[in-house]
Amino acid sequence: MKKKMGNPAVVGLAGFGLTTLLLQFHNIGLMGLGPVVAMGFIFGGLAQMIAGFQEQKTGNNFGYSAFVGYGSFWIGLGLIWILNHFKIYESSTTDIGYYLVAWTLYTAILFVASLRIHKAMAVTLGLLLLGFILLDLGHFGDPMWNKVAGYELILCAFSAWYMMAAIIINDVAGKTVLAFGTPVIK
Repeated sequence: MKKKMGNPAVVGLAGFGLTTLLLQFHNIGLMGLGPVVAMGFIFGGLAQMIAGFQEQKTGNNFGYSAFVGYGSFWIGLGLIWILNHFKIYESSTTDIGYYLVAWTLYTAILFVASLRIHKAMAVTLGLLLLGFILLDLGHFGDPMWNKVAGYELILCAFSAWYMMAAIIINDVAGKTVLAFGTPVIK
């Protein structure tokens, strides 16, 4: 009998959702940056990367790329904030804007792929893509868009947590309690 393995997506989605949520609390002015930096390195960064490496072992290229990619995003963003704080290598708003544009393009690729997975994934990646576009506008234009992105990306965080909850609850229930939906493109 083959031993049942845990699904690494539950950790990756949890880290993605929690860190995204905390950053949006910062973006809309509810909290400072300290907790975001800490979770950016640990849960958004390290935990997502570990989940991604475990996804690779299952043969899931989407999960592998997404979790290692976004884990790297969080570690990179945390390093930018630390380097800025200590004035080692300061990044301007425009510098960070270009960083975000690169991640917008990466997210666009994953969004297209997500259309063939299920609706919950497509919604999460669609919300993330829209959030990155709004952040791009905020870094190259009116900073008000960063706050708009904050509210919109809270929905993205909850969408990721929905998928995490569905995986966990469906597994322990032994049946589908929370549906993922069919793929948008078959």
